[in-house]
Amino acid sequence: MNHPDELAKTLRGWRERLVPGRAGLPVHGQRRARGLRREELAALAGLAADHVVRLEQGRAAAPAVQVCVALARALRLSDAEQERLFRLAGHELGGGRVPRLVPESTRRLLERLDDHPIAVHDAMWTLIAWNRPWAALMGEPAARDDDRNAVWRHFAARPTRTRLTPAERAEFEHALVADLRLAQERYPREPDLTALLGRLASVSTGFRALWDSQPADGQQPAGLTVEHPDVGRLDLDRDVLASRHGDLRIVVCTARPGTESAAKLALLGALGFDAMAPPG
Repeated sequence: MNHPDELAKTLRGWRERLVPGRAGLPVHGQRRARGLRREELAALAGLAADHVVRLEQGRAAAPAVQVCVALARALRLSDAEQERLFRLAGHELGGGRVPRLVPESTRRLLERLDDHPIAVHDAMWTLIAWNRPWAALMGEPAARDDDRNAVWRHFAARPTRTRLTPAERAEFEHALVADLRLAQERYPREPDLTALLGRLASVSTGFRALWDSQPADGQQPAGLTVEHPDVGRLDLDRDVLASRHGDLRIVVCTARPGTESAAKLALLGALGFDAMAPPG
């Protein structure tokens, strides 16, 4: 159950205590507002200013997981504060549910390695956090709304910029299904996982066959080929790091120094994702 009034009061308090300099914003002259302005918080979190206003007035619907993660990052919340934010927003924690908190240590990783595309997924492979280079490379994830689960996007043949050889595709699918089966064993009370498995089974005979084969383990392809609408093909290395804190999957993309792909990746970072085409 969410608590909109308490959430509104708490968000206002966190915003007003955060000075612009600590949030990475320039400070010019005297400021009338205490802490961040609402529009500054919205910009840092990648949200519409009106959404922040409605949240702080208790008029908005319970914020989604990705919104909570974005607010926690922008407000520099501690792990305990982020947990409080999730509870006030009505997101159940523990008790056989998939963890969706992004700890401070992982948020620091996203910020300090801002020259490499990095994305954070939960145990179901739903995207919950990312940095600017990831958005520039893959397309702005916020534009996909609820279509952020990597397993669903793959088996439902959703538009993507990645390109896989037949061998890579088989390896990728085997690893994803094995990971989902492990998630089902760990989080038997997660309704979103049950719903996801039902949706996957309804749209993909390939998924059903792999699921019935009960894969126990799998390695994802080490390489990643991206066909970008603005800079063309990038051949990257792709590492998946498992976080013990929160059962997260952290995907990091890098390019070999001196290659054409490294130059293109640097160009994407310089241009910024706002100028990039939408996901294709």
